[in-house]
Amino acid sequence: GSNGVRNRLWKKELQRLANETRLAITVAHLPPATSKWNKIEHRLFAFISMNWRAKPLTSLETIIELLSNTTTKEGLIVKAIVDQNIYPIGVKVSEEEMKLLNIIRNDFHGDWNYSIKPHIT
Repeated sequence: GSNGVRNRLWKKELQRLANETRLAITVAHLPPATSKWNKIEHRLFAFISMNWRAKPLTSLETIIELLSNTTTKEGLIVKAIVDQNIYPIGVKVSEEEMKLLNIIRNDFHGDWNYSIKPHIT
């Protein structure tokens, strides 16, 4: 499905970032239907919802403004920006490209938990 295609491109781009920064990047996906336990979502989204309650989201500027004016009781500040980049659609990542990824899977659910290490050149 398209989800698998997106996952391939995500991993390929993470490899590029790892190579550029020379950092290992560790990914830990939350299993499906468990976002209610995601601490960041809990701490942040409730405050975003309170901030824009009953306000019509009529434009991108309105949304960015409302997001950017959100803070939590603990003092977390939201920074929102518009990504003006244009991203190509339908990008395919071949099996050969996938084999070139320097990916180390965790023993526990390696499909969700893995590290991508930079290629040393």
